[in-house]
Amino acid sequence: MPSLIDIRRRVRSVRNTQQITKAMKMISAARLRRAQDRALGARPYGAMLRQILENVAEAATQNPDVAAHPLLAMRPEKRVLVVVVTGDRGLAGGFNSNLIRLAQHFVNANQDKELSFELIGRKGRDYFRRRVTNIRGEHIDLFRDLTYEKTRAISDSIIERFTKEEIDAVYLFVNEFKNVMAPNVTMMRMLPVELPKTTAHVDYIYEQPPEELLASLLPYYVRAWLFRALVESAAAEHAARMTAMDAATNNAGEMIDNLTRYMNRVRQASITREIIEIVSGAAALE
Repeated sequence: MPSLIDIRRRVRSVRNTQQITKAMKMISAARLRRAQDRALGARPYGAMLRQILENVAEAATQNPDVAAHPLLAMRPEKRVLVVVVTGDRGLAGGFNSNLIRLAQHFVNANQDKELSFELIGRKGRDYFRRRVTNIRGEHIDLFRDLTYEKTRAISDSIIERFTKEEIDAVYLFVNEFKNVMAPNVTMMRMLPVELPKTTAHVDYIYEQPPEELLASLLPYYVRAWLFRALVESAAAEHAARMTAMDAATNNAGEMIDNLTRYMNRVRQASITREIIEIVSGAAALE
């Protein structure tokens, strides 16, 4: 049976841990508000950009040369780029592990292809660095100051490799912000771009030929897509960490209550034993 000193030391340790998890929860909650506003604010912009692409694509598809655009080229997927977006820190529940598991499943299912990796986030980098060798890019601490200019450099590098036919397809693995309780782990094909189809036929008057507008819109669409994915991932990470730290704080409180009750029983047993020894000694002297 452990001594009272050992139990008190363990209670003190759990209480200190509870204070840390409670502070981390409050920090993540404060950061989540800003990240959530940023993610939700980017969604209408992305929806409007997709609607514009639908309208332009509908008019441009009348030209048979549109399909020859490099970002629309459909080739046999022999060389595939895998873009994995994880967090730079842990203590976020299954935020990183669930995404890495999905990416690893994709890697196992496509071992007959030549896979290369673009890793955004320290957790994904550390995982795949020990298991694969063909890593084309590593981006650490990107979420500390996430800007469109930084993500544009990554997307332009991917677009250039796809245009030069160094890769045949690009798949993006990312956590989308669904709600505070759980993110949505998704796999999306970034390139080649699949032109959205619209059922609304609107007769627009274009100042430039629609195929020229489409050619200028496609790279911008890919850049905006990647930026929005990273913004969503940042919000999902803060939500996952806040939820995980809240659960850890509650679990620490339950553990403290259980240890306190156990400590009281041990102390009561010690007092009872001492009383019995005193009574037994007094009875022996009579």
